[in-house]
Amino acid sequence: DCPGTSSAQAGRAAACQGCPNQRFCAAGAAAPDPAEAAELRERLRSVKHTILVLSGKGGVGKSTFSALLAHGLAADEAKQVALLDIDICGPSIPKMMGLEGEQVHQSGSGWSPVYVEENLGVMSVGFLLSSPDDAVIWRGPKKNGLIKQFLRDVDWGEIDYLIVDTPPGTSDEHLSIVQYLGAMHIDGAVIITTPQEVSLQDVRKEINFCHKVKLPVIGVVENMSGFICPKCKNESQIFPPTTGGAEKMCQNLNVSLLGKVPLDPQIGKSCDKGQSFLSEAPESPAASSYRNIIQKIQEYCDQHHFHEEKII
Repeated sequence: DCPGTSSAQAGRAAACQGCPNQRFCAAGAAAPDPAEAAELRERLRSVKHTILVLSGKGGVGKSTFSALLAHGLAADEAKQVALLDIDICGPSIPKMMGLEGEQVHQSGSGWSPVYVEENLGVMSVGFLLSSPDDAVIWRGPKKNGLIKQFLRDVDWGEIDYLIVDTPPGTSDEHLSIVQYLGAMHIDGAVIITTPQEVSLQDVRKEINFCHKVKLPVIGVVENMSGFICPKCKNESQIFPPTTGGAEKMCQNLNVSLLGKVPLDPQIGKSCDKGQSFLSEAPESPAASSYRNIIQKIQEYCDQHHFHEEKII
């Protein structure tokens, strides 16, 4: 078993043989530098809640969920929301948020996020590319450096919710964001899956990763959970839950199932147009599921913030 990135055996234990992050851990790169941690803590001290959106597998709707979570939380105009896209090689957030072609501007206090609404700011490597078709061909250290720069140099201001959209897997970007955000409080991770076993297999690894790096799991969202015909209202299982789906997995691993979101063609259309599905199809079953899930995440964050204040 992985000894965990904070262990003295990190990168050196027998279980580390063959792990792609072995050298990174053995070199102590997973251990936070005290001066760096203090700098990040200072920059991010005005962030109340931080939520990571993870998935073991690509194509399960993680970026879509991140975008809709940001829209859903920003529906309360009294809340300030930030969406950070650290999917360096596949940044889809600019397209989904209707910000394709936008540029990042430098100010006296750092990079300024690109704003969808007055209370919803976005940062992504997609804003730094000359074309959306440009390939980002970077090794780990350069990716890690950009993630650190996004946290240290972006002038986020006062934020109620910082949502971090991550790439699939448990690799450099995930270790880096957990390391850098270790300087502050992370509420936890929302893990996205689809019902079939081939997806759940990777999600179990993601949950194990969270346990190893001591990242709380807020819960799991099952995307593409059946298709409800708009005419006859019958439900079809496009991705059959052959091993019981996310519900059974959550019971076995003792994590919360935040909800199931049915397939809806309008979700894809809204993402391609850069518009919020929650406002485009507010009465749909999928929008109702999203709103319930977002409410649960808000309640979780509020509850944990209350406990933190009591401890302090």
